[in-house]
Amino acid sequence: MLQMLSVHSDHKERDMNPNFTTTFTVDQTPEEAFAVINNVRGWWSGEIEGGTDKLGDEFTYRHEDVHYSKQKITELIPSKKVVWHVVDGYLNFVQDKTEWTNTEITFEIAKNGDKTEIRFTHVGLVPEFECFDSCSNAWGYYINGSLRSLITTSKE
Repeated sequence: MLQMLSVHSDHKERDMNPNFTTTFTVDQTPEEAFAVINNVRGWWSGEIEGGTDKLGDEFTYRHEDVHYSKQKITELIPSKKVVWHVVDGYLNFVQDKTEWTNTEITFEIAKNGDKTEIRFTHVGLVPEFECFDSCSNAWGYYINGSLRSLITTSKE
């Protein structure tokens, strides 16, 4: 029984690992973290057009002629979860310009003792993608740097 559990656990780990994921913890409440995540213009630099804080909202992100993507908010659970479906995407620095199209960007928020844990996953951004390294580095900067900083300094 123990061996079977171990095999199941390893299998689950393998299935979970390919997508780009990063997690950080802050002192702020889940409510505060949720509010800042939905203030996309506050932490994701570039041109953002459209609503970013209501279920069904669609917004576009553009960084010069390098990156364009259109996200639709498909799940919004206050203080717990935000999911964006990438409806359309264009990356000019890779062969398959549409690598982001039909991927999902998720933010999971959970209380962890007296702290709040934010787990970011770009579902579908996998090592096989040509943009994986540069996109992972960019997400790492925005999530662990910009977003985390805005959550810890926000007065919302």
